Amino acid sequence: MFSCIFISSLLLIAKFVLTFMHVNISKCFYKITEDFHHEGDVVIGAFFPLHTYYTKNKIPHSYLPYYYKDNYLQYNFKNYQYILALVFAIEEINDNPNLLPNISLGFDFYNVRFIEKDTLMNVCFWLTGQGQKNILPNYNCGKSNFATALTGTAWTTSAQIGTLLQLFKFPQLSFGPYDSILSDRGQYSSLYQMASKYTSISLGIVSLMVHFRWSWVGLILPDNHKGNKILSEFREDMERKGVCIAFVKMIPMTWNAYYNKFWENMDETNVIIIYGDIDSLTGLMRNIGQRLLTAKVWIMNTEPHITDYADYFMLDSFHGSLIFTHNYRKSFKISNFIQTVNPYKYPEDIYLPKLWHLFFKCSFSDVDCRLLANCQPNASLDVLPSHILDMVISEESNNIYNAVYAVAHSLHQMHLQEVQIKPHENGEAIAFFPWQGLGQKVKIGSFSANAPEGQQLSLSEQMIQWAEGFSEIPQSVCSESCGPGFRKVTLEGKAICCYNCTPCADNEISNETDVDQCVKCPESHYSNTEKNHCLQKTVIFLAYEDPLGMTLACIALCLSALTAFVIGVFVKYRDTPIVKANNRGLSYTLLITITFCLLCSLNFIGQPNTASCILQQNIFGVAFTVALATVLAKAITVVLAFKATFPGRMVRWLMTSRAPNYIIPLCTLIQLFICGIWMTMSPPFIHQDNHAEHGHILLLCNKGSSVAFHCVLGYLCSLAFGGYTMAFLSRNLPDTFNESKFLSFSMVVFFCVWVTFLPVYHSTKGKVMVAVEVFSILASSTALLGFIFAPKCYIILFRPEKNSFHRIKDKTYSRWNKI
Repeated sequence: MFSCIFISSLLLIAKFVLTFMHVNISKCFYKITEDFHHEGDVVIGAFFPLHTYYTKNKIPHSYLPYYYKDNYLQYNFKNYQYILALVFAIEEINDNPNLLPNISLGFDFYNVRFIEKDTLMNVCFWLTGQGQKNILPNYNCGKSNFATALTGTAWTTSAQIGTLLQLFKFPQLSFGPYDSILSDRGQYSSLYQMASKYTSISLGIVSLMVHFRWSWVGLILPDNHKGNKILSEFREDMERKGVCIAFVKMIPMTWNAYYNKFWENMDETNVIIIYGDIDSLTGLMRNIGQRLLTAKVWIMNTEPHITDYADYFMLDSFHGSLIFTHNYRKSFKISNFIQTVNPYKYPEDIYLPKLWHLFFKCSFSDVDCRLLANCQPNASLDVLPSHILDMVISEESNNIYNAVYAVAHSLHQMHLQEVQIKPHENGEAIAFFPWQGLGQKVKIGSFSANAPEGQQLSLSEQMIQWAEGFSEIPQSVCSESCGPGFRKVTLEGKAICCYNCTPCADNEISNETDVDQCVKCPESHYSNTEKNHCLQKTVIFLAYEDPLGMTLACIALCLSALTAFVIGVFVKYRDTPIVKANNRGLSYTLLITITFCLLCSLNFIGQPNTASCILQQNIFGVAFTVALATVLAKAITVVLAFKATFPGRMVRWLMTSRAPNYIIPLCTLIQLFICGIWMTMSPPFIHQDNHAEHGHILLLCNKGSSVAFHCVLGYLCSLAFGGYTMAFLSRNLPDTFNESKFLSFSMVVFFCVWVTFLPVYHSTKGKVMVAVEVFSILASSTALLGFIFAPKCYIILFRPEKNSFHRIKDKTYSRWNKI
C-alpha cells in the first residue's frame, strides 16, 4: 500500500468547480460522484469513461494549480452500455447455480476522466477501500475480496492502471481495442487484452478507397505511437493500391489545441479517414460538429458519441459516415434486460437518474438527487435513440461480458478445481469490417483479408446514404480522371495521384480511364480520332479504279495505240525514201519495243502479286534495253554509212557484214545477265507498307535488291549515253533524212527523265511512288516515240512531196552543183 500512499500524497487535490451551461436543467443533473458500488462476495473493479470534464480557453483557476475556471461536464451516455453489459453478465452468473455456487459477484465502478493523476487516485481508492475519502496508510478498510480490474477504453488508461497494479501482481483485463504496447509481457505481465489483434483495418479501408475510386484522401490520426504505426500501414497499403494522402493531421491531446492551422487543407479532399479510440476522438468530433464540416465522407474506426443536446449538431457533420468495426461474435442479447433497468431497481447507480431526468422528463426530489418524481409511465432505456444508447452490442461491451465470464470461470476453477473456462481467443482472426451509418446504423458490407484477391470486399452500395451535399457516389481525386484516348503524365514534385492528361500518340489508344501508358495498335490497325479504339486498316494499291491509276492506264493505252498507228504508217509507206533511209528493220524493232515499254507500265497498276512483281522489273529492264540498243544501233549505222563512202576503210566491211544489228542482242544479253543475278540473289516481292498512308496498308512490290535495281537503271543510262554520243557525232552529216539530231535529243530527254526519277521516287510514299515510276516509263517511252518518229510521220502524212525520189534527186543534184 505504500505506493498508493505515495501517489495519493502527490496527486490528492480538491475537486474543481463546475461552470454550468444549462440553467434550465436541475442542479442535480450536474451533481456527480466518481464511483458507485454493487455488492458481492467477490468484487470486480470497473474503470469506465462515463463522464469527463473539458476546458475551452484554459482560464487558470485562482488558487487550484493545474485546474481551470472554464470547466464543462460532459456525459458519455453511449458508454453506459458498458455498465449494462457488466451488470447483465454478473446477474447471469449469480443466477447460475452451476457457476460459482454460494459465491456472488459484485463490482466497484470508478469513472475514468483521462487525467492520469485522477485515474491513479481512483485505483488507490479502490485498493484501500476508502472510496473518495482519505487514504489510510498500509490499511485496507474494505474486504480483501477483489478479483480483477476491468479497464478501457483507451490503451493509455489501461497502461496507467496496469503500471500501478503490476506492483501488486494484480490481474487486469483490458476491454478496449488491441494495442501492441499492452502485449509486452515484461512490462504488463498481469494485463490481458480481451480484443483480438487488428491486422487488416488499413487494408480494408484502402480496399474501400479503391472500390469507390477515391485516390485523394486525408488522414487524421492520434499523436502517439499508435498513430505513427497506423500511418506507416496506411502509407504502405495506399502506395501499393495507388491511393495518395492529401494531408496528415495529428490529433491534439487537449480540447483547445484545435487551432485554425489544424483545419487548413480540409477542402482539398472529400474523403477523410479518422483513426483513433473513442476517448482520443471525442474532442476532435465535437470540433468538427461545431465547425459544421459537412459534405465530407468520414471513414472511421470508432463511432462518434452524441452525449448531450448540445452535440446534436454533430449528426449533420457525420451523417453518412462509414465506420469500420471488428466483426466480433456477439455473446449475448441485452434488449430484454435493458427493458427492466430503471433507477428504482438499481438505486446505487448514479447515472440512471440523470438519464430519466434528461429523456423522460422526471424531476429530482429536493431531499435526494437520486429520488425522482413525475416520470413518464413505462419509461425504458430501449426507447432512447441509438446515438444516445445503442441496443446493438458494441465490441467493447461484448469484451466486458466475456471478461466477466472469464473471471467467473477462473474463480470457479480455483475453488472447485473444475475446468469450465469459456474459450477466449486473443489471437489473430479473420477480420471482417461492417460499415455503419450514424444514428441508424446499417451494416452495408464486410471485408475479409484472408479471402482471395478480388473477393475480399463485399459491399451493398444501394444501402449507403451519403453525406449531405452528395446525391451520388462522391468523388475524391487530386486530378480529374483521364478518359479514354488520354494517358496520365505525373507532375514533377507532386504525388502520383496528381497528374495532367495528355492525348495518346498516333496509332496508340486507351479505352480505360486513368491509364499510365497507351496501348499501341497492331500493325494491321490504326487508332480512331478519339484514340480509344483500333480500326482495321484498309488494303490499298494503285488500282485501275483509282483516278490516278485510271489516268495512267488510259495514257499508256492511248500511247500504245498511237505507236501501233505509227507502225501501221511505216508499214504502209515502207517503200518511201524516208522509211528506207532510216533503216526499216531497226525502226520496226524500235516501234515494237516502245509498244512493249508502254504496255509494261500496266503491270505496275492493279493488285500486285509475286509474278507481277518479278515481271515488272524484268520486262521494264529488257524492253528499254532493246529500245536503247536499237537507238544505239541506228546511230552507229548512220555513222558507218557515211564513213563507208571512203574506200579502204574498215567500216566498209562492218557495213556490209551488218555488224550494227548484233548490238541489240549483245546489249540485251548483258541486261538479262544483270536481271538474272538480281532474280537469283534477291528477287522482288510483295511488301505491305503499314505507315505510308494513315489508316491504310499499301500493297506494293519491293525491289528486293536496291543495288540491282540501280544497276539496271545505270545500264540503261549508259546505253542512253552511248546512243547520245554516237548520234551527236553524226548530227552534221549531210543527208536529207539524217535523224541523228532527233536520236540525240530523245536520249537527252530519256536521260533527264530517269535521273530526275531517282530523287522523286525516293522522296514519295504510297501509291504516288508507284505512279512516279509508271509516269517515268510513259515519259521516256513517249520521248522515244515523239522525238524520233513524230517528224517522220509529219513528212509522210502532211508533206508527202518531200518524201519522193524525184525531190531527193533534185536536192542531191543541187548539192553537187554547189560543190
